[in-house]
This record gives sequence, structure tokens and C-alpha cells, in this order.
Amino acid sequence: MNVDVFNMKGKKVDAVELPAEIFEVPVNVDLMHQAYIRQMANARLGTHSTKTRSEVRGGGRKPWRQKGTGRARQGSIRSAQWVGGGKIHTPKPRSYSKKMPRKMRQAALRSALSSKAAAAEVVVLDELTLPETKTRLMAEAIERLVGDASALIIIPEKSSTFDVVEISTRNLPEAKTLMVNYLNVRDLLGYDKVILPLQALDMISDHLG
Repeated sequence: MNVDVFNMKGKKVDAVELPAEIFEVPVNVDLMHQAYIRQMANARLGTHSTKTRSEVRGGGRKPWRQKGTGRARQGSIRSAQWVGGGKIHTPKPRSYSKKMPRKMRQAALRSALSSKAAAAEVVVLDELTLPETKTRLMAEAIERLVGDASALIIIPEKSSTFDVVEISTRNLPEAKTLMVNYLNVRDLLGYDKVILPLQALDMISDHLG
């Protein structure tokens, strides 16, 4: 698959062939769904906790005698039917993490990238740079490249050059920067376009090829 290569001004400067083993594989929707569910589950903290009747302070004395009062029998004012009492079958801290083999995760990424490439939603850049840290400059560049669509900008590595791009993108609601080694199905499918510098394309090829 040959795609055009653009510069930050939105002008075509070259063309490049996307690796077929990454951008032209059969799209496995079920595998992408499994990877998405795993990612969302692993993001849950699982720190929710409530108290049972044995954990609520007080309630050790029987509120009234068992018989003769005309009222329902009660053993503790911390039972679940009392205001301020404990709860029944409520959540306790737990882990929601799910496991998925590395090869399956990589296959899910290849499927996501192939679906974006098939829909012509991958924009390849020759170089991802900005002259200075300004949100306005980044917004103008994104508009030239993808128009009004939302964009996921892949950052090849951590450096001062790409820090300028990352900081300039933070306040843009329809754009997000993502390190290439944090590539994931949720972000790939959550944005309309993927802006991919040539340097990041080489790193993806090494990782998923």
C-alpha cells in the first residue's frame, strides 16, 4: 500500500510503501474487542470498599428484648435494615486485570492499523517538528493535515524536539500525542486519523513486523 508523505504545511513531499505485514492484514474484530476489554479492565483501580455489619462500629447490644414488645425482633442496630447499618453483598477491593498473550496483543494492533489504513485514515509525515511551543501552531498544522477530524499523533521517542509537539497539543480537545511504544487499540480506534511520522513508522515496523 503506497501512501503520500506530507510535511507540517500539509504539502505532499514524497510517497512511502506501508509494510503489508502490518497495514494489510485481515482485520480481526473479535481480537481487537478482546484487547480493548483487557485495556479498559486493567485501567480499573478496584479500590472500592464498603463495610459489613461486623465492620461497622457499635451495635453490640441487642436493641430490645426478643419478645413482648410488639415490635419485630432485632439483634443489632448495625444490621443491614437499619440506617447506619452494614451492607450486604457489597464490593470489596479486587483486581480487574485481564491477561492476554503478547502475540495476540500485537495481532490486535496490526488489525487496528490495517483498518485505519484501509479507510485512508493514516497520514504519514516526513518530520514532526514545531519552531516553538505554541498550541496555535499545532492546531494549524493538524487542520492542514486532517481538517476537522480528531487526530492521534504518534511520537517516536522522548526528546526535546517532540516535547515541544507534546506540550503544544495538550490543550487541543480533538488531538492526542502518544509514544509509539504505548500504541494501543483504544486510542487507535478512538480517533478519526492517525498522524504517523516516518521515524515512528520505522519503529512500528521493528516492533510489529
